[in-house]
Amino acid sequence: MQGKAITQITDAITMTRNGVRSVLHAGFTTAIPERSDIDRLSGLKGEFIRKALHMTIALVPAIATVAGAFATLVLLATGVLAYTVAEYIRLQGHSVVFISSVTVLASRARDRGHFVAGPVTLGIGTMLALLLYPAPAAFLAIYALAFGDGFAALVGRAFGTVQILPGTSLEGSLACFVAVYTAAYVVTGRIAESIVIGIAATVLEALPTNDMDNVILPVGVGLLTTLILQL
Repeated sequence: MQGKAITQITDAITMTRNGVRSVLHAGFTTAIPERSDIDRLSGLKGEFIRKALHMTIALVPAIATVAGAFATLVLLATGVLAYTVAEYIRLQGHSVVFISSVTVLASRARDRGHFVAGPVTLGIGTMLALLLYPAPAAFLAIYALAFGDGFAALVGRAFGTVQILPGTSLEGSLACFVAVYTAAYVVTGRIAESIVIGIAATVLEALPTNDMDNVILPVGVGLLTTLILQL
């Protein structure tokens, strides 16, 4: 009997010890995030910073309304030139106050060690919209660039699960459509035309063109809007 009791006590101790190990393992596994989760959060943070800066281009129509298209074009061209010089200096191993640090913070992994072209194509796309199209179409083209592309990237990065093209998710494309449709309706007040413009912008944004979508999207949306509204 004594031997049997000792055996039972030993088994109980072993079971308790194994249970504690299991609990501790589960606790540490839950507390320590996976490496993929850390990378995802880091990528989302960078995308948020990048697109927050990207969306400031939506201020251009207001500036153009107040200061005029020519003054706005001069301001944009100056900004693109200043950024280009700052990037050249950064790639030579030096740093330009504020500009270089923001560029590094907002750059993608593929841009590390290379010229970050996004702000340049963003400025060029905006300038082309102002140069090529009358005010309603130009303004809508810029809003499509700011909000359509911006929300597509943010929603796609945060919630995208269904990939429809390389680097493009269904969720991001739906966000692009909603953003551009809303902007188009606010500008035109026409439902059918806004739907067409929203669909066209979604298709253009989904194309795997890297930073060139900053040019293709506003030029395409501006042209379509001009034709639809017969401006």
